[in-house]
Amino acid sequence: MAAPNPARRIKPALPRLLSHLQPYRRRVWIAVSCSIINKVFDLLPPVLIGLAVDVVVQQDSSWLAALGATTVPSQLIVLALLSFLVWTAESLFEYLYGVLWRNLAQTTQHSLRLEAYDHLQKLEMDFFERDSTGRLLTVLGDDIHQLERFLERGANEILQLVTTVLLVGSAMALLAPGVALFAFVPIPIILVGSLSFQRRLAPRYRDVRQRAGDLASRLSNNLGGMLTIKSFATEAWELEQLRTASNAYQQCNREAIRISAAFIPLIRFAILFAFLAILLIGGIQAWQGLIAVGTYSFLVFITQRLLWPLTTLGRTLDDYQRSMASTQRVLDLIDTPIQIASGNIRLNPSDIKGDIRYEQVCFSYKDREPLLNKFDLSIHAGQTIGIVGATGSGKSSLVKLLLRLYPLSSGRILLDNHPIASLHLQDLRRCIALVSQDVYLFHGSVAENIAYGSSEASKSSIIWAAEQAEALAFIQGLPQEFDTVVGERGQRLSGGQRQRIALARAILKNVPVLILDEATAAVDNETEAAIQRSLMRITANRTTLVIAHRLSTVRHADQIIVMDAGRIVEQGTHDQLLHKPGAYSDLWRVQAGLRSDEALSL
Repeated sequence: MAAPNPARRIKPALPRLLSHLQPYRRRVWIAVSCSIINKVFDLLPPVLIGLAVDVVVQQDSSWLAALGATTVPSQLIVLALLSFLVWTAESLFEYLYGVLWRNLAQTTQHSLRLEAYDHLQKLEMDFFERDSTGRLLTVLGDDIHQLERFLERGANEILQLVTTVLLVGSAMALLAPGVALFAFVPIPIILVGSLSFQRRLAPRYRDVRQRAGDLASRLSNNLGGMLTIKSFATEAWELEQLRTASNAYQQCNREAIRISAAFIPLIRFAILFAFLAILLIGGIQAWQGLIAVGTYSFLVFITQRLLWPLTTLGRTLDDYQRSMASTQRVLDLIDTPIQIASGNIRLNPSDIKGDIRYEQVCFSYKDREPLLNKFDLSIHAGQTIGIVGATGSGKSSLVKLLLRLYPLSSGRILLDNHPIASLHLQDLRRCIALVSQDVYLFHGSVAENIAYGSSEASKSSIIWAAEQAEALAFIQGLPQEFDTVVGERGQRLSGGQRQRIALARAILKNVPVLILDEATAAVDNETEAAIQRSLMRITANRTTLVIAHRLSTVRHADQIIVMDAGRIVEQGTHDQLLHKPGAYSDLWRVQAGLRSDEALSL
């Protein structure tokens, strides 16, 4: 993905994530409470064991006897009831925190994915041209899943670990401070070691997520370009490129795994030291009568409860670092500045006439030379304007700027005397229908693709639009007619069929401005003739911009402009341009394959 802004990169991921969890803070606090309460009940069994030993050893003078249970059987019954309550409460709160954290994880990943995707749709086209689909899919998919996995398990483990250290440490310090000291010795070592491992793991997991994005990008590109791969017989070469990308991802993971795997064995030795100290020193003190036998039993069992969970710290930190690296990428995407802001003026397409003006428009693509410099053009409502010129002359850029897919450098574009920057962005685009050379059909039926953007359209209006686009005949010849699934990107249809479905989609939209951007460039003569017949009908009373390399497509336009290097070099009707020397007449002669006198006679 494109490198994030350095000012955003330095912000830690966790505070940014917590700010996004603010709408769910009540659920977060309930989940936190259930995790803590569950751990409190989970730590009580060692206390019950200590009480049981105290009952057996002290009998009538035990601690429970002081509370009123004078006989050993009655004390054991009380212990049994307490054990039942403790285990029941522990199980209940384990169920509650499990449900709460998992639901919170699901809610968070759902919310973040929608927020990220919604933000993505608002970004200018330049962002998508600089980024790759595979990397964006990784951010919206796998990176958000990493966060979900951490919230399901890791957040609870951290809370319970902190609760354990605080409660058990306090109890041990209260009952036997001299012995408890030995249990606390490994904790600073473990914490310092954990922070050290965390600092070493963080950059490696950032690299892992970057490599994962590169790998996904290559897979996405290859699957989309399978026809090219097969036709050039480059399967072996592409497999080797994928092997290289996969090896790079694997190597990054190995480095992270090597560090994280060394963490738990080191912690085990620190825990072993503390446990042996409690076992020996506490045992000697109990033997000498310095502490009660029940207290010694409690210390032995509770030491494991205090220190053993620290062995999971390595895995928890590992999950945490993975999730924070992923969260950083998701939040960086969400924080990407939107270059094209929507205006506030609302429009109703039925109220728009379609008068368009470009006034002193300057524009350049990012990191390129200026393309348009103080460009002026007036298009009257209801006119059909043909725009021709060499590749790179700025023809399609005019359309992209009208749709506000890119920001202007300076100048303005007006629709019915409204600067389009002041118009509500969705309303502006609802007034314009675009049929491009690169037709994109979604995986679904023919009817769904024609009705795309016109969800309330009836079946009869869909059929009417198909008929107007000269598509009805071939649709009726498909296996399921309008219910035929077109496949991903419409790959089950021919280029001409896809083009006519796209034209039907634009017709059904029924808007005041129609744009045909090289709509006949990749179709055969029969399909072009069919589209031309359609255009004669659908351009009536509608402002139409026809961008074409084939001059036959624009010969009947009200006005034709010829562009070169971002400037209008010729303008007029087909007959006017044909009867004077210039780029248009030269191009017409070349395409017609005629001498000058023959071209003029057409």
